[in-house]
Amino acid sequence: MAAPFDKNDDSVVVVIGTGAGGGVLANELAQKGISVVALEAGGRYLPEDYINDEWESFGQLAWLDPRTTSGDWRVAKDFSGLPAWIVKAVGGTTTHWAGASIRFQPHEWKAKTTYGEVEGASLLDWPIDGEEMAPYYTKAEDKLGVTRTGGREGLPGCNNYLVFEAGAKKLGYKEVHTGKMAINSDWYDDRMPCQQTGFCFQGCKWGAKWSAAYTDIPRGEATGNLEVREKAHVARILHDDSGKVTGVEYFDEKGDLQMQKARIVAVAGNSFESPRLLLNSASNMFPNGLANSSDQVGRNYMRHMTGSVYGVFDKPVKMWRGTTMAGIIQDEAKHDPSRGFVGGYELETLSLGLPFMAAFLDPGAWGREFTTALDMYENMAGMWIVGEDMPQSDNRVTLNTEVKDQFGLPVANVHFSDHPNDVAMRNHAYKQGAAIYDAVGATRTFPTPPYPSTHNLGTNRMSEKAEDGVVNKWGQTHDIKNLFVSDGSQFTTGAAE
Repeated sequence: MAAPFDKNDDSVVVVIGTGAGGGVLANELAQKGISVVALEAGGRYLPEDYINDEWESFGQLAWLDPRTTSGDWRVAKDFSGLPAWIVKAVGGTTTHWAGASIRFQPHEWKAKTTYGEVEGASLLDWPIDGEEMAPYYTKAEDKLGVTRTGGREGLPGCNNYLVFEAGAKKLGYKEVHTGKMAINSDWYDDRMPCQQTGFCFQGCKWGAKWSAAYTDIPRGEATGNLEVREKAHVARILHDDSGKVTGVEYFDEKGDLQMQKARIVAVAGNSFESPRLLLNSASNMFPNGLANSSDQVGRNYMRHMTGSVYGVFDKPVKMWRGTTMAGIIQDEAKHDPSRGFVGGYELETLSLGLPFMAAFLDPGAWGREFTTALDMYENMAGMWIVGEDMPQSDNRVTLNTEVKDQFGLPVANVHFSDHPNDVAMRNHAYKQGAAIYDAVGATRTFPTPPYPSTHNLGTNRMSEKAEDGVVNKWGQTHDIKNLFVSDGSQFTTGAAE
């Protein structure tokens, strides 16, 4: 274990958040001999602590601090305190993710050039492309042990997948398989293979799914160069008169304000908390928040176009058995505007347990249609739709100064409304999803609206020109040379993956 670093040691790199961005970054730096202090708002839970019960697990892992919502999305109406399920724990949302690990397609790096002007969308090309990213993708696939890459076998197909695959093939779909997943199909990297018990979203009890919580973080700590301070809620980032960041103020477990000096700060708190932190760090020199000369901090929030389709059959499917995201159809992920929208979408298997199924089917509904759906749970197959949604400058994270968190800090308000392109894509996907199940004899199919839990992107986007975004191609903020953003909020566009 690293000896604790002194709070006045200004040679350390401070990483805020320990998820897919921060947890990996903290370990990579520590492996290179760099001193890192990682500040994590949540506690530490490992496979033996995970609870395979949806509501209890949600209470254990989710970010439950107050947050507000606005816009025409259903989340603002039905789940106003929950714009998305993000995890508050060491390892971040890598605890809760399903493990799907798919590369962007070449055209998706250049959405503005490929799609042209889309009215109401703030499309922008990434300052990087697939060719430049290919070696990094390979590194990531090897680190995570992604199936169907690097000679690693795919996972087996469960019943939910077999129904999905049979329907897809009847419709003439060709790109159908059990997915590229960061879940071991065999022993790999000292972790056992998947035992097909489901509950992937509740934390993998076997450690077969890659998570920064039990891979990168302990390895970084073992070098002696990484100190993780859990239950450390960052309040603001400080800077000197020259505009360089100098350290981070945070509330410790007792609620006392602490300050850690730093030579570099990397923000990796996800697409809600990262912009919120930059905005809450406003000062006389940076009145609109740090790294925000472009007024782009918090803007262009994307969550992927989503929805789901369930089919009911006359025989049991038991969709909850096996990996949660057990397979994928990729034929619709292409860009083909003849379908009535730009960009594309994937169809992936999905199973929810009964408690979540009941909550997300249609909150507030109670009647024959709802109860008969739950009665048929054992005979149900399910799929999730995930596609490229359009960035819009008004879909954004702002500070809600009326609502404060437990430390007295203004909370994030997340505003989101669908773009017409998102609606057209979702409707196309609903139709195709139902057709897949109808092709194999479904007695009933029903679409469900998007869940609150999804992929959060944008809000500190990467751009070639400083006026178009927040960070450059290295995740370095355009305005402040020693301030970096190291999470999904960097995403310029969302792609279908």
